[in-house]
Amino acid sequence: MRAYRGVVRGEVVRLEEGVRLPDGAVVTVTVGEAELVRATLRAALRRNAPRRSRARRRPAPAGGGA
Repeated sequence: MRAYRGVVRGEVVRLEEGVRLPDGAVVTVTVGEAELVRATLRAALRRNAPRRSRARRRPAPAGGGA
């Protein structure tokens, strides 16, 4: 068994430069605890960033005014 390093980008594992695996190779991905926590926090902050910058809108008054 050999180990290869890589990074997940857009739900795809990108291996280091020059690593070639044959088609149909069965692989196992192991994630370290610190990397998992860091990636989870980064994804949560990135996902909520646009939501925080929006201004709150007040609903229009019912009845259309006077």
